Amino acid sequence: MALRHYTLDFNLSTAADPAKTVPDLLSIFNEQEMTETVHDTNGHGYLATLVGKNGRLAILRVHSHGLVTIDLQCYEEDNIAQLDNLLNALEKELKVLLNGNITRVKRLPALVRGAKIDRYLPTTDKRMIEYDIDRVVYEEDSEYQNIKILHSQQFGNILVLNDDINLAESDFAYTQAIIGSGKENYAGKEVLILGGGDGGILAELVKQKPKMITMLEIDQKVIDGCKTHMRRTCGNILDNLKGDCYQILVEDCVPVLKKYVQEGRMFDYVINDLTAVPISTEPEEDSTWDFLRLILDLSIKVLHPSGKYFTQGNSANMTEALSLYEEQLGKLSCLVDFSKEVVCVPSYLELWVFYTVWKK
Repeated sequence: MALRHYTLDFNLSTAADPAKTVPDLLSIFNEQEMTETVHDTNGHGYLATLVGKNGRLAILRVHSHGLVTIDLQCYEEDNIAQLDNLLNALEKELKVLLNGNITRVKRLPALVRGAKIDRYLPTTDKRMIEYDIDRVVYEEDSEYQNIKILHSQQFGNILVLNDDINLAESDFAYTQAIIGSGKENYAGKEVLILGGGDGGILAELVKQKPKMITMLEIDQKVIDGCKTHMRRTCGNILDNLKGDCYQILVEDCVPVLKKYVQEGRMFDYVINDLTAVPISTEPEEDSTWDFLRLILDLSIKVLHPSGKYFTQGNSANMTEALSLYEEQLGKLSCLVDFSKEVVCVPSYLELWVFYTVWKK
């Protein structure tokens, strides 16, 4: 049973007097058959909780530093119109009581907690985003991760791995950026894709008639979900694991990369679609950084001297993590140089950094 959580905030130029503010507010709550309990705040203003019918709960606080806050919780099947009327009445009354003292009024849409469909996903820098997700299209737990495909009214179906948005059907900008933003000619080239289970990169590259694309994706269940529910992204490319100019190997990329190094196999392009740059700022202590360094080093070893390595970075806001990633590029087994591009990926709702790396 989901819970709706409403908030109403009044910022004030000077602290409000509870004796003059609270009684009229309590009368509004009492009209809704809500009973108050006043709590001791040790000199930090006024605090009361009010409990009503159908499990309603309100928290009224008159803070000692120029802020009045009201939190109202109810179950999702409660009378929403009645609750809106209650909040409207409280807001109207406070505007009268605090007239001339108000610097800002903020009333946010309800936060829905515990719903069957989780619409909230944080950005990389921990800002909360509410998506217009209306249904779960696909969900499976593989031996590697939780896989969801969620439907958004504006972004289409969205692939979410371990509660992290990977790609939506709207995100062609991501695919374009990670294959070079239209500046590369893949005709007749050998290409290696690491990850890419949504099929978007592969679907775009086969159009350019490369010599051969090898795609290493560890999770068959990602492929299964995407070939059915992400066809605006992958088309029919995932229907078969082999085609005229591509092969999909459902394997861990690390041992395959090590084998390619031993065999001396080389690629004109290596496209790493495995994971974003870790947010952790302790690269010596984070195993994800160890994995990232290993993939980087092996990828550069199988890259043709004139080839290019493409990968995503992270949010443009994660400047410290991106700087640390760039430091790792200076610690590889051979010297490399790099460039970066900042791209707006629609479903991410934040700017995203992509890297191009090549041997010096």
